[in-house]
Amino acid sequence: MMNPSRRFLAGASTAVRTLSTETKASAPPSEGCLYRRLSALGHKKGTVANTINEHIRQGRPVGKSELTACIKELRKYKRYTHALEIMEWMESQNFKFAHGECAIRLDLIAKANGISAAENYFNALPPSARVHCTYGSLLNCYCEEKMTDKAVDFFSKMLKENMITKALPYNNLMSMYIRLGEPGKAVVLGEEMKKKKIQPNTFTYNLLMNSYSCLNDIESVERVFEEMKLDNRNQSNWTTYSNLAILYMKGGYREKAEVALKNLEKEMNSHDREAYHFLISLYAGIDDLHNVHRVWKVLKSKMRVMTNKSYLMMLQALRNLNDISGLKKCYEEWESVYTNYDVRLLNTVIGALLGRGMIEEAEVLLKNAIEKSGGPFFKAWEMFIGFYLKNNEINRALKIMDIVTLKVKGNEWRPKPDTVERFLDFLKKESDVSGVEEFYKCMKRIKCIDSFLYKALLEIYVGAGKTSVDMRERIEGDGIEISNELENLLESFCSE
Repeated sequence: MMNPSRRFLAGASTAVRTLSTETKASAPPSEGCLYRRLSALGHKKGTVANTINEHIRQGRPVGKSELTACIKELRKYKRYTHALEIMEWMESQNFKFAHGECAIRLDLIAKANGISAAENYFNALPPSARVHCTYGSLLNCYCEEKMTDKAVDFFSKMLKENMITKALPYNNLMSMYIRLGEPGKAVVLGEEMKKKKIQPNTFTYNLLMNSYSCLNDIESVERVFEEMKLDNRNQSNWTTYSNLAILYMKGGYREKAEVALKNLEKEMNSHDREAYHFLISLYAGIDDLHNVHRVWKVLKSKMRVMTNKSYLMMLQALRNLNDISGLKKCYEEWESVYTNYDVRLLNTVIGALLGRGMIEEAEVLLKNAIEKSGGPFFKAWEMFIGFYLKNNEINRALKIMDIVTLKVKGNEWRPKPDTVERFLDFLKKESDVSGVEEFYKCMKRIKCIDSFLYKALLEIYVGAGKTSVDMRERIEGDGIEISNELENLLESFCSE
C-alpha cells in the first residue's frame, strides 16, 4: 500500500493543477460604485485621480458623501495613500473641508508620507483651522510613532493654548507611555487629568487599569474599576468586565478572573455575538474547557445564523485547550453549514493537528479542502513544509515547495524567512547540492533569489567539495551584486 504521505503529495499535485470623525452621513459604498473601482487599484500610486475622472466621464456624478465613504473604507483597510489621493483630488476640485476632515487628512499624510510632511501640512493650515481636532491629530501621530520628546512638547503647547478640554489627548499620551513600558508616567497623567477637572472616559479608565496592572498593583486596578462604575456608569458595559478579567488573568488571579467573567455574562446583551466571542476566548485563557463548551452552546441557541468568525473563535479556543476531538467535531459542523469558505478555519485545524504529529489527518483535511474550493491555501502548505523540515523529511518538504511555487501568481506568496532559513540550515548540514539546487529552482520560480540564498548555495557546494564553472554568471544573471563575502566563496571553488 502507498505510504499515506506519498499518497497525499500525489493527490495534492493533481489538485493543484486543476475613523469615527468621518461624516456621519457617509454609508459604506455599494457594489459597482466608485469604491469598487478604487479598491481594485491595488497599491499603485497616482492612479486615484484618473479613476475618479474616468468614473465621472462615464456619466456617474460624484458627491462629497460618496468620496467620504470611500476614504473611510480605504482607511479601514490601511490604504492610506489612496485615501489621501482622494482628498488631494477633492482639493483640486475646490471641495471645502471641515476641521475634522483636515484632521483626517493630516493623519493620512503622516501615514502615507511621514511625520515631516504632516508637520508641514499642520503649519500651513490657517489659524482658524488649528483647532482641537487638528492639534489632536498631530499629537496622535507623534504618539503612534513613539516620538516621546515631540509628543510631550506638543502636548505642553496644547495645554498652554487651551486645546485640551477632553480626555483624548491624555489617552494618546498614556497609550504611548504604556507601549514604551513606562506605565508609571501614564498613572501620573491620569492624576493630572483629575486636577484639571477633565472627565476621564472609559478608555482612560482602562488605560489606568492597564498601567496599574503593569505595576503589579491589583488593588489600584480594582479601585479604578470601581471609580469607573461610579463616574462613567452610562458608558460601562461588558467590555469593562472583559478588560478587568484580562488583567486578573495576566496577574495570575484566576478566581477573581472567574468572577469578572460571570459579571461580564450578566452585563452583556444575550444577542451580542462579540461578547460571546470574548467569553469563549477568555475562558480558554484560564483553561476552563467546561465553560468554553457551555458558552458555545448558548451562543448557538441565541443566534439565528452562525458566522465563520464564531466558528473560528471556538476552534482557536479548542486548539489552545488541546481538545482535539472537540476541535474536529466543531470543524466538521462548520463544513456542513458554511456558505462562504474561510481558509482561516482550515489553517487553525491543520496547525493544531500538525502540532500534535497527526500528519495523516492533516493531509486528508487539506486534500478535501483543495477538492472543495481549490485554494491556494499557501499558509496551510507552509505549515506542512514546517512539519516535514522539523521531522528531517527534506524530500517531502521540497516536494511541497515545488507544488506551492507552481501555484503562485505574481507576488501572492513568499515563504517566511524562518522557512527559508530552516531549509538552508538542513541542506548545509547535509551538504546536499542536489537539494539546494531544487530549492533554488523553486525560489527562482517565485523571484525570491537574493545574496543570502546564494551564500548558502555556495557554502553547500564548498562543503560537498563540488565546483561549478558558471556560478559567477548565474549570480550576475540573477541580478545579485557580488559582495566580498560572495567573491571569497567563488574563489574558493569555481574553476577559472
